[in-house]
Amino acid sequence: MLKTPYLLFLGDAHDALSAKVARGIYDWRPDFALGQLRFDKCQADLGIPDITIEEAVSKGAGTMVVGVANRGGFIAESWIVVLKQALEAGMDLAAGLHDKLADVSELRETAARLDRKLFDVRHPTQSFPIGSGAKRAGKRLLGVGTDCSCGKMYTALAIEKEMHARGMKADFRATGQTGILISGAGVSVDAVISDFISGAVETLAPANDPDHWDLVEGQGSLYHPAYAGVTTGLIHGAQPDALVLCHESTRTHMRGLPDYPIPDMGDVMDLALRIARLTNPNAEFVGVAVNTTNLDNVASKHFLVQTEDRFGLPTVDPVRTGVGRIVDALR
Repeated sequence: MLKTPYLLFLGDAHDALSAKVARGIYDWRPDFALGQLRFDKCQADLGIPDITIEEAVSKGAGTMVVGVANRGGFIAESWIVVLKQALEAGMDLAAGLHDKLADVSELRETAARLDRKLFDVRHPTQSFPIGSGAKRAGKRLLGVGTDCSCGKMYTALAIEKEMHARGMKADFRATGQTGILISGAGVSVDAVISDFISGAVETLAPANDPDHWDLVEGQGSLYHPAYAGVTTGLIHGAQPDALVLCHESTRTHMRGLPDYPIPDMGDVMDLALRIARLTNPNAEFVGVAVNTTNLDNVASKHFLVQTEDRFGLPTVDPVRTGVGRIVDALR
């Protein structure tokens, strides 16, 4: 578990998108976001107080989180002095970059000397069992996508928020680096050895109360040549009772693969059900969540209505319409 609240390090982020990790934390866990630390040339702003390391510690910050997702996922040389200062002031460090904090000798040695922790959340450190497929108590929901980066994390977090507002028992279970930093715990399944992915998810979402929902963050797509293996292990380990199809309304090809068109939504649902029913014969789709950001209001409404008519399932845009109708279906 990461110590909260966080001081969100934006450093020299060159635009708002570069700070998407910090933005995700602030959007979904504003109580974790104590303040931001930016360099003079930073082009991102979360709209929260700019505070120093000393001010953050005095206000109870437990972890400085690198909220930047730069191209290549590297730790910039100019960051190291500030990250070291955070350790020396009493905070742990967390990042979801390809580069590891623990591989920077200055940070590793400082953390060891001061008994601070370095959390490289993209790189799991614990060991996991092989998946058993054994039936376990509790309820689980999983988002599956027609592609990667089409709203699976956002949908799960929106459903968690809606369930909490209704007094339901629910927990978001993070399976990627940004989700881990939002929730404070989890496992980045794309960095788990393939034999142990399903076991890692069984560990992440264990047996629970019969009326408790684990909302497992989806990853990849069964139709993406690069990531289908991760998605398959995730589905088997989640043993979902409920599935939500996640789709981006205007995308024409798989992300990063222009020669692979976006698959038909019905085909994705059929394949996902066949795979899910290996470990839960009662798995079923309960809704469709569509990212219609690139459509105007009229086109968005038409797309949602058309999709709902086709599948007979509550079809929502989590931003424009909310996810209440999907939660209604679960109850």
